[in-house]
Amino acid sequence: MKIEIWSDVVCPFCYIGKRKIEKALDKFPNKDQVEIEWKSFQLNPDQQTNPAISTLEHLAQSKGWSMEQTREITSNVVNMAAAQGLEFDFDKAVVANTRNAHRLIHMAKESGKDGEMKERLLRAYFSEGKNVDDFATLISIGAEIGLVEVEIAAMLESDKFEQAVDQDIYESRQIGVRGVPFFVLDRKFGISGAQDDSVFDQTLAKAWAAYAKENPTLIMEGSDGESCEVDGNC
Repeated sequence: MKIEIWSDVVCPFCYIGKRKIEKALDKFPNKDQVEIEWKSFQLNPDQQTNPAISTLEHLAQSKGWSMEQTREITSNVVNMAAAQGLEFDFDKAVVANTRNAHRLIHMAKESGKDGEMKERLLRAYFSEGKNVDDFATLISIGAEIGLVEVEIAAMLESDKFEQAVDQDIYESRQIGVRGVPFFVLDRKFGISGAQDDSVFDQTLAKAWAAYAKENPTLIMEGSDGESCEVDGNC
């Protein structure tokens, strides 16, 4: 069974939601038969990368809030993250366009490492104050999970995976995604946002029940009886 997750690298609830689906899967008896596919989504595709200001300053300017208001509002998100074992530091977080980060995730997907790459980028942005649009930073982060530095550099200097990112965003529009994180389980059940843990548990169970009904596994009765094998041995 496949779970597709649309999310952005600079979305706090996407990181929180990632932990919630992981927690649900940890308790799920059939988790070894579940595949997670990360899908690109950009909350602000026109965002200009600006390492000169923090995300807090950017929020205050764009929303028209005072810094005091901004800290108060974001402190609630910080507390939600802490409840999931995550450490957010909005004072250090760098305002960045995420398109190149998404391209790097697609590159990692070719090696089956998109989940590792997603986690590493989220931590880089929310906890470490790294610029997730900076090529040197992306090359270093990619190398940490086993990608080849020169290959990452070549990818970033090209337009590779641009279409893959666009395709993910196009698909999100087709299924009505308006915000992230957005979880699609076996293309039958959806979860919008980092909802209560019980929603993830219950939806995962429902999706698996539907999947198992359409993909039944033979239940073998008794022990192996006498038979002839395909190579002619009887």
